[in-house]
Amino acid sequence: MSRKFLLAAALGVLSLTNHVGAYAEPITPANNSVMLPAVQSPELVAVKAKLTKSLGFNIASIKPSPMDGVVEVITDQGLFYASADGNFLLHGKMYGVGESVSNLTEESLAQVRVEGMEKFSESMIVFPAKNEKHVVTVFTDITCGYCRKMHEQMADYNDKGITIRYLAYPRAGVKDRSGQYSQGFKDLRSIWCHENPQQALTKAKTGSSVAARICDKPIEDEFNFGRQVGVTGTPAIMLANGMMVPGYQEPSKLFMLLETAQQGG
Repeated sequence: MSRKFLLAAALGVLSLTNHVGAYAEPITPANNSVMLPAVQSPELVAVKAKLTKSLGFNIASIKPSPMDGVVEVITDQGLFYASADGNFLLHGKMYGVGESVSNLTEESLAQVRVEGMEKFSESMIVFPAKNEKHVVTVFTDITCGYCRKMHEQMADYNDKGITIRYLAYPRAGVKDRSGQYSQGFKDLRSIWCHENPQQALTKAKTGSSVAARICDKPIEDEFNFGRQVGVTGTPAIMLANGMMVPGYQEPSKLFMLLETAQQGG
């Protein structure tokens, strides 16, 4: 069985992050950050090497999960779980069941998202609210209908005190089948490289053509970050606490969701 087939099978169960995490308490990255793991045991090093060789994963973090005998593996293609010997691989959500049910998978991904938002903060295209109450970070693409709808309502989001920060996520991928940069990637790169990226993004989302520009903005890195934290479509909205809400949310609904999350409800 080919490596590509195995990887495709593993990724076949990917699904949008559900709303259960949207109302969780804010998460602060721990000292042993999932993106910057501490010195690892020989057993974890061996599992990392095995998964890298067998499936071609680029592993950012590997550590014991809350479940005995299972390790948590954060890769460039999402979060997986593996047996302690690396012979079995699982993809899905892990829940903790006690006095209440907690989504342990979403908590781990939230931590990675918080760190990623900090990492890419300087390369975001930001539409700030004058009286800022909330900040959300949105993976976007100019060919996405609901991304355009969301952008058309930017004044409404801002009026409600919601600052919108954009990260680039070319839906067609970074490269096409021939190995060349996709048109979607080149368009987003041109927008991010524009001398006035806010204006360029707004024009592109109304259907205007994009003048080609090339610079060193981390469009590919932003796309890879999105894949890592569970983005499978746009828009994908990340809250300040790292929880993610998939899909378009109209201004009033998003404001209520943010207020509820802030109150810990």
